[in-house]
Amino acid sequence: MHKYHFIFDKNKKNDKLKNFFLTRYKNYTCRSSNVIVVLGGDGLMLQTLKKYQKYNKPFYGINGGTIGFLMNKFKKYNINKSISKARLFSISPIEMEAKTKNNKTFSAIAINEVSLLRQSRQTASLQITNGKKILIKKLVCDGVLISTPAGSTAYNLSVGGPILSLNSKKLAITAISPFRPRRWEGKIISSSSLIKIKNLNIKKRPVSVVADNVEVRNISNVKVKINRTINFKLLYDKNNSLIKKIKLEQLRRKTN
Repeated sequence: MHKYHFIFDKNKKNDKLKNFFLTRYKNYTCRSSNVIVVLGGDGLMLQTLKKYQKYNKPFYGINGGTIGFLMNKFKKYNINKSISKARLFSISPIEMEAKTKNNKTFSAIAINEVSLLRQSRQTASLQITNGKKILIKKLVCDGVLISTPAGSTAYNLSVGGPILSLNSKKLAITAISPFRPRRWEGKIISSSSLIKIKNLNIKKRPVSVVADNVEVRNISNVKVKINRTINFKLLYDKNNSLIKKIKLEQLRRKTN
């Protein structure tokens, strides 16, 4: 028997959908449920995954937003039947450890990407290493991001980054508006990598770092790696899997 804990996006658009579910299904507490159902968009799903990952429950998303890449399409279905037939995918996030110019350290996880962005009219000046190997000695740009396969079709794709297959065991490093070297194509690296990014000019060229929706400003350096101790469990309808969505985006890129 499925026991659901429902989480709804707080907007008027979803009021009818909220009533639809709560009049048909009991809303258990998160602790006593065995599936967490999220109705909203990708932003709400990202927040919910991080907030409730300690309970080690599977998450089933229903799209009440716009794109809903992490969600399933809404339809007036029997939710018991849909979840019983859904496929389970496990995703490990990337974790960033950021140190500020005042030597304070912050950490956060990201399911989609960790992005470094310039804070002022000045472009960022960054050095990127993979372990002990320097990938690029000096990158002058608006920013750079490190993307997971699950996030490769989000911000990463919009700035021209590669689409990664879910089982690729890769991460993408993608520059945002690179100025020097111009048109730097970025790198696809192993998911076991430890990526280090250093701000080469902290005073004149301030940079912030964002892990999905958590921001740290005025950073001096950032370390990024996969955190394999965390596994998010996502449920997808049979014909709506995350692997299929990524393949469709790859096909669109080839035909556009």
